[in-house]
Amino acid sequence: MSRRYVAILAILLLPIFAAAQGTPAGTIYGYVLDPDQRPIPGVRITIEDPNTAATRTTSTNQQGVYSVPALRPGPYNLTTEANGFATIHQNGVVLEADQQARLDFTLKVGSTTETITVEGSAPLLNTSDATVSTLIGNQFVTNMPLNGRSFSTLINITPGVVLPQTTFYDQGQFSVNGQRPDANYFTVDGVSANIGTSATSLWQGGAGQLPATDAFGGMSNLASLDALQEFRIQTSSFAPEYGRTPGGQVSVVTKSGTNEFHGTAFEYFRNDALDANNWFADNQGLKKPELRQNDFGGVLGGPILKDKLFFFASYEGLRVRQPQVANTYEPTIATIQSAPSATQPLLNAFPQAEW
Repeated sequence: MSRRYVAILAILLLPIFAAAQGTPAGTIYGYVLDPDQRPIPGVRITIEDPNTAATRTTSTNQQGVYSVPALRPGPYNLTTEANGFATIHQNGVVLEADQQARLDFTLKVGSTTETITVEGSAPLLNTSDATVSTLIGNQFVTNMPLNGRSFSTLINITPGVVLPQTTFYDQGQFSVNGQRPDANYFTVDGVSANIGTSATSLWQGGAGQLPATDAFGGMSNLASLDALQEFRIQTSSFAPEYGRTPGGQVSVVTKSGTNEFHGTAFEYFRNDALDANNWFADNQGLKKPELRQNDFGGVLGGPILKDKLFFFASYEGLRVRQPQVANTYEPTIATIQSAPSATQPLLNAFPQAEW
């Protein structure tokens, strides 16, 4: 392969590797004990991602503790192996974004050829810190009727979030636990998304105090709903790594490619053929104005090299033609006659009213 093709391939795959490295990572840790609840050192722990066949291996220390950090959110299968004990296969463990999940094992005395398989598990709990957060998954997002296909609407249901009046000095969309609306911090797959700005003000947006919103004020440009895996809103007692701002910490995780091809396609539209005419336009005998809104796109993911390299692509387009009907007031004859002589030529340009 020539250097030119290698360079092109590296440029195309760079966003994939960057996203994988920066994704809000979780950790699975716990104790491995014998039947008498004593710690077992040197137990081999293997964690496998069933979607990509990627594996991580570690061992328990002298206190019987194991820890596997930097895990991407999703399902995992765990295997524990130790001499003199039966092997345990724990399948269907689901790790969430930014989660410190504890999962303990109690091994049974027996041969390593003897295996115990456990399918599914109770939701993993965070017992290592006092972080207060809310997780919203893709299934919940998909089932909600969101205006504008923006997940930002769901942030409002988080405890401690209120919608303040937007001013020039506080242009953020929500306040968390009394903090300023511009004190919230957004990340997408671990990369800062507080880079938003507007055409009228470079102050808060240029300083990275506001999230990158689209022209309608939504956040579909950060992640399309079909590409969103889940997002977590941490409202208090979060880790020092989130110390840049004191408000809410919103971590957005997007989907990724797996060993199976998967994708969706969608289109949401509005059209004047389905609407009645504006009352004021109809009252004046005006034709129904054209209304066109097409929100379309899709996602596609799958393997490039099975068990080794994957891809995931997302596209969403928005085409809008939105007419407006406005009422104007025409100056009366008395108004024109009483106006200064310099402005009367301008007022005479209006159609002459009969009163």
